[in-house]
Amino acid sequence: MVSTPTSRTLPRLVIAAPASGHGKTTVATGLMAALTRAGHDVSCHKVGPDYIDPGYHALATGKPGRNLDPHMVGEHRLVPLLLHGAGVGSDRPADVAIVEGVMGLYDGQIGGNGFSSTAHVATVTQTPVVLVVDISHASRSIAAVVQGMVAFDPSVRIVGVIVNKAGSARHAGEVVSALESTGVPVLGVLQRDDGIVAPSRHLGLVPADERDDAAHALDRLADQIAERIDLDQLLALARTAPDLDVEPWDPATEVHPPGGALASTSSGVLDADAPLSGGGAGASKPVVAMAGGRAFTFRYAETEELLRAAGCDVVTFDPLTDETLPEGTAGLYLGGGFPEVHAAGLAANAPLRDALRDAVESGMPTVAECAGLLYLCRSVDGVPMVGAIDADAVMSPRLTLSYRSVVVPTDQLMGVAGTRVTGHEFHRTKLVDAVEQSTAAWLLEGDGHGIGSDTLHASYLHTHWAGHPRIAQRFADAVHAHKPTAAAPRPSPVPAGPDVLTDTPSASLQNRQAQREGLAFHGDAELAEGLLDFAVNIHDDPRPTWLDEALRVDVGSYPDAAEAERAVARRHGRADHEVLATAGAAEAFMLVARMRAWKRPVVVHPQFTEPDAALLAAGHPPHHVVCDPANGFALDPTLVPSDADLVVIGNPTNPTSVLHPAQTIRMLLRPDRVVVVDEAFMDSVPGEQHSLAGTHLPGLLVVRSLTKLWSIPGVRAGYVLGAAHLLDELRTQQSPWSVSAQAIAAMTATTSEQALAEAARRTTRIAQHRAVLTDGLAELGIPFVAPSAPFVLARPGRGSHEKLRTAGYAVRRADTFPGLDDSWVRIAVRRPDTTRKLLATMRVELS
Repeated sequence: MVSTPTSRTLPRLVIAAPASGHGKTTVATGLMAALTRAGHDVSCHKVGPDYIDPGYHALATGKPGRNLDPHMVGEHRLVPLLLHGAGVGSDRPADVAIVEGVMGLYDGQIGGNGFSSTAHVATVTQTPVVLVVDISHASRSIAAVVQGMVAFDPSVRIVGVIVNKAGSARHAGEVVSALESTGVPVLGVLQRDDGIVAPSRHLGLVPADERDDAAHALDRLADQIAERIDLDQLLALARTAPDLDVEPWDPATEVHPPGGALASTSSGVLDADAPLSGGGAGASKPVVAMAGGRAFTFRYAETEELLRAAGCDVVTFDPLTDETLPEGTAGLYLGGGFPEVHAAGLAANAPLRDALRDAVESGMPTVAECAGLLYLCRSVDGVPMVGAIDADAVMSPRLTLSYRSVVVPTDQLMGVAGTRVTGHEFHRTKLVDAVEQSTAAWLLEGDGHGIGSDTLHASYLHTHWAGHPRIAQRFADAVHAHKPTAAAPRPSPVPAGPDVLTDTPSASLQNRQAQREGLAFHGDAELAEGLLDFAVNIHDDPRPTWLDEALRVDVGSYPDAAEAERAVARRHGRADHEVLATAGAAEAFMLVARMRAWKRPVVVHPQFTEPDAALLAAGHPPHHVVCDPANGFALDPTLVPSDADLVVIGNPTNPTSVLHPAQTIRMLLRPDRVVVVDEAFMDSVPGEQHSLAGTHLPGLLVVRSLTKLWSIPGVRAGYVLGAAHLLDELRTQQSPWSVSAQAIAAMTATTSEQALAEAARRTTRIAQHRAVLTDGLAELGIPFVAPSAPFVLARPGRGSHEKLRTAGYAVRRADTFPGLDDSWVRIAVRRPDTTRKLLATMRVELS
């Protein structure tokens, strides 16, 4: 009896266009974002080998972008990879898959009769197609274009049209009327909007990881898409896609963990049949260090999945900022990106360049594709690089962009002699020194390309390891066989100090008590009779009359927060069950600390210390990642341990007043991790830029507080926003009626249109009053961190806190925040007349 695959249901659509430049990426990414924000679980895919578009897709959906390319992976793997990327067969399959096409619908490999085209992939995956058509230079002729696209290949099912770049309502109406004759429904009309176009440079769009404004631009785009495209009709068309009788791709079936893996023979050549020394059950996993950050943004998600399935631990490091390789590194994967753009930053990190050169020269298995190749060279356009390869790279006027089919010339790291591999090249640099064929990584039509050996592979060719899993297996086996030399452990990002929590649960009771005492210190402890208050972060405007009236509530019955939660849900565009009312942020952190038995909780510092106190009280001592004052306390997501199951970060952060880009915080998200963003001061940021309160992302919780902006410290009012299943976990830890009737009234009142208008006025005044403080500090020559919140972190020097206190001013001491010492103080924003008194005193007392 022959078994047959289970029928797999996956609603899906391909977003295509008649040609490049019609807006496929804009519309496809906007649809992904709009559907995700509407509560759908969206998987994102891209036809072709491109890395940049999937970066925007990942930003839109919170999931890895996936590529579908017949040349790179083979036609037979398209459907399995599509199903795998959509999580079909898992506990949480996607609701819908959106596939962005490449070039024109029928444009594929040159000379390949449409092979690897969008139409080819749509046909193989049996996916309906929606056309995006730029109408900026035509009107009724658009209908002829669409009719021709429909008739050209009947096997391609075009089910809808999205009209893009309409000049006016009249222009759009003319096009829509003409399209009626095609029988293809128009799903929406988009106007010209240059504000949502991603910037480009010499190799196309700028990657999302390099754009601090990418998330904000995506939010605007998602709003436009949701408003102008019929998402319900679009989903209905996606559900017409037939079931697929193929099993999802599984990396575990493509590779095997160590046991029968490769080992070095006496000749130094890897032997596929030799047993792996030190492998097998119980052996620790060797680390593959994978380059990431802004300079190395190109890599396929399946590469990491294959390496993990083969028994490796993949740890991302940033060559721009990390000075050492991850501890235990036994293999290097340097993928694609833009080292030529970030050459100065890469060159400045001399310690890491030295570490990489030593690792490569020691025989550590190393794969370097394109950007990785350039990075290992002696220089790029005269800027020094690692120097592990005796070659220099220079910018070239000619763009190399092509599919390739190459052969492994000799037995080496990436394969045995004669193995054929497919890939693509995409670069505008060239190596100055020609590489001898005897050391080539590949043979292309008899010519050698790149550098290849038993331990090093470096070339311009990008390969997709899902299409060639033997490459992943061979590399993983070499990593398992490698014995790294002893190296100094990677320095901890946590500085030593009495207020820094231990990273292990074995802290003494005395140490725990000292930690709790330090963490329990808050700004109100600074206040005393006769002191002017610059310590407590409470807005100093009087409360609105309507809020005072709302707080006069009946307390004769048990409180019910349901009404307040509905009001908050409307305010942030969330479902009612995605809001949990709390007795301020402090209760929210206590609930988070208790919701699970956290194995590796992390708090990003300097930060409000309540999350630490709650975690410590719950028996989960947190690990600290401390942001560097040298770069303005900006968050580096790569410093967060890969095994962290909880990450807490403030935005804007107390006490630094730093507003982290939403895109950067999204980089913290990953499966089996909860990320908690404390947005207690976000309502003081104009337009709440970089807020994630209205964003639907798996594993994300956003904590809000009403205390500060609305001047109600005596009313503990706050809430948590997030997925329903996470909030259910919090609710199980919450005491009955913990949220008071006054807090419920405050939440309801401050979500009204009247309240939002007043909040905008308060935010404007805060910015104006803050400028008086920062201008004065600058005039005094006192360093401070560029602020986004209603307080400023300044560094007037050691002893300044006590000097100001003696002079009659209470400012917040900073040495109780991990990562800061007593040379820093936090100063709350106050009215200009009061602030000028403080500045005058600082001029005298701190000069």
